[in-house]
Amino acid sequence: MKTTVEIPDALFREVKTYAAKHGVPIREVFERGVELALRGSSRSGRRFRLKTVTTKGKGLAMTGDWSAIRSTIYEGHGG
Repeated sequence: MKTTVEIPDALFREVKTYAAKHGVPIREVFERGVELALRGSSRSGRRFRLKTVTTKGKGLAMTGDWSAIRSTIYEGHGG
């Protein structure tokens, strides 16, 4: 079905840019947007929670300035 929709020029330019960047027709961008609006996100609806990780006080402790820390991190990796 064809229809006419009015949207702000700036939004249309963003849609064109998105479509070109992702290699999809502008029509598909609008279809996806409408589907998301009607059906909700494809996610499960649960909020993401970052898992708490602890070393129980046995983690790496290092003193020194950032250049020393950075050198240790990249040691053996060409950095």
